[in-house]
Amino acid sequence: MLKLSLKPGEYIDIGENIRVVFSGGSANNIHLLVDAPREYNIVRSNSMKQKDQKEYYREQTISEEAKREIAGILMREKHAASEITDRPAAKKTFTQSATGGNNAMLT
Repeated sequence: MLKLSLKPGEYIDIGENIRVVFSGGSANNIHLLVDAPREYNIVRSNSMKQKDQKEYYREQTISEEAKREIAGILMREKHAASEITDRPAAKKTFTQSATGGNNAMLT
């Protein structure tokens, strides 16, 4: 999230066709002018509550214990995967049978 300090009359451009102008304010509120195409639905947060829209809440961070547990799981999986790739590959031995056909045998 971007945090800006603006003086009255200053503005923010969002993309090529949206402009938000700070026009002043008082102690507990600010005055914004939003210039955007009609295709965009721009509403106040109070209006969102009336429509049963979910409010934005920052996601909780995971605990240090959970981070250590995840790191341990990843290390075990990495170790297991490296054991599989470190094994020598099976060798194929070709033998010829009495009937003249070739048979492959893994050793």
